[in-house]
Amino acid sequence: MEIDLGKLPFDLDFHPSNNLVAAGLITGHLLLYRYAAESTPQRLLEVSAHTESCRALRFVNEGRAIVTGSPDCSILTDIETGEEIARLENSHGAAVNRIVNLTESTIASGDDEGCIKVWDTRQRSCCNSFNVHEEYISDMTFASDSMKLIGTSGDGTLSVCNLRSNKVQTRSEFSEDELLSVVIMKKGFMWNETGTLLLYSWGFFKDCSDRFVDLSPNSVDVLLKLDEDRVITGSENGIISLVGILPNRIIQPIAEHSEYPVERLAFSHDRKFLGSISHDHTLKLWDLDDLLQGSGNTLPNHSAVSDSDSDGMDVDDSMPKSSKGTKRKNASKGQNFSNSNSFFADL
Repeated sequence: MEIDLGKLPFDLDFHPSNNLVAAGLITGHLLLYRYAAESTPQRLLEVSAHTESCRALRFVNEGRAIVTGSPDCSILTDIETGEEIARLENSHGAAVNRIVNLTESTIASGDDEGCIKVWDTRQRSCCNSFNVHEEYISDMTFASDSMKLIGTSGDGTLSVCNLRSNKVQTRSEFSEDELLSVVIMKKGFMWNETGTLLLYSWGFFKDCSDRFVDLSPNSVDVLLKLDEDRVITGSENGIISLVGILPNRIIQPIAEHSEYPVERLAFSHDRKFLGSISHDHTLKLWDLDDLLQGSGNTLPNHSAVSDSDSDGMDVDDSMPKSSKGTKRKNASKGQNFSNSNSFFADL
């Protein structure tokens, strides 16, 4: 299935329990569609959410609402009516670039100046704020068992924020390039820079333990974990591939969105569909079973690295600054705002 969005999309997310998918556009619009196999997707909502680009969005409150991030502000929208529930003008001091779900009642957001914030939707307040990076937050992922929030940045580093202690646990050495996406696999984690996957052992966050250097001659812009042994990658040339980790190998290309960069990848709630958006202004829904035919059912399991807090917090003012950070979302930068601690104050 293919949906013509009309403008450049920056993010997509699937409803946690229904056949709904949402996309945020460079125009600031939020679009919501209902999809089903063998039928044309139906647009349910079109909301002018922002005066600038809608860079990030996530379903929250068990799918009853959508929270969005933008250079101008953040809002919470009722998906049944499309009406604005709450708007925050001062959620961050810079443009919001990424939003991820943590638990049923918490989300995390990252901005263009390297700040990560955690929001409690029940208390309607900011409960954690981490100023750990010098450039934009490109991606985040959450290890729920250890309550650690992993973030990547255009400054070429990865951070580990411990939500139990409300402290930045550690920050990696600088990479040679921007870090664009991160996933946790095999109780370790990996992130990607231009054409290379860096693999880190859990608890040893300073430097990578392995590199997958022959992945692609193009930038790998997005990672999506399929299982503990396989990850789906979206590249700058529009190729979507299935990649095996430990052993590291390209299993096979599974789709081609277009010749333009793949911006985001996501699974539907039942994992029957893979969603992808690209600079060709389309949202594509791929039948996941069809994509994976011929790729093999399973790969061997590998022993996990035990959770460790061996790396202490060592981020200080003496750390070298990075001049990187030019790739992500430079089409629509917004003005800065002062910090706030009441994201859902009007909810």
